[in-house]
Amino acid sequence: MSSNHNGVLLSILCLCAISCTEVFGYSSVISVRNGGPWGEWEYRENCPKGWIAYGYALKVDDSQGSGDDTGLNGIQLFCKASADSTETHRIESGMGQWGTWTSPKWCKNSFLKAFILKVQQPQGYGDDTAATDIKFICSDDTIAKKGRVMARWGDQSSACEKGISGIQTKVEPPQGSGDDSALNDVRFFCR
Repeated sequence: MSSNHNGVLLSILCLCAISCTEVFGYSSVISVRNGGPWGEWEYRENCPKGWIAYGYALKVDDSQGSGDDTGLNGIQLFCKASADSTETHRIESGMGQWGTWTSPKWCKNSFLKAFILKVQQPQGYGDDTAATDIKFICSDDTIAKKGRVMARWGDQSSACEKGISGIQTKVEPPQGSGDDSALNDVRFFCR
């Protein structure tokens, strides 16, 4: 009898894995393969229902010279109901404690649909920074970008054809007297 219940439960879980994202209004997740190895996935935050991201800001730690660099510490997305809407809603996931926020950068008459992450590979005994920058590709195929120069760009993510509407970051907590890397990876949720 319990094996029948286990089979039904397994069938429900498989169906949910295939279609639950549609039930909750998100059709897919976009990510990249070059994210940093440290930290844990933080909380996920979504745009209000029906809204998508048209802009973003970055929390960036400037170069510390001979000190401990952390690079990219946080990402905020600015959601709107439409391109011409003046009302915005800011969303973010976990972030590092260092750095300052850049001014918002916007797609012009289009929305955020894909991204490329710049990540420094592990340095062994050197100063690890992990993620150092991000480029967003707008729906009109232009690039909305802020800039840092450390590390190497990875491959572009797949695209959210109807727009990015959620964010989740992977962040290493402060290491005390150890080497800090802060934001290591990010994934976005499609509308």
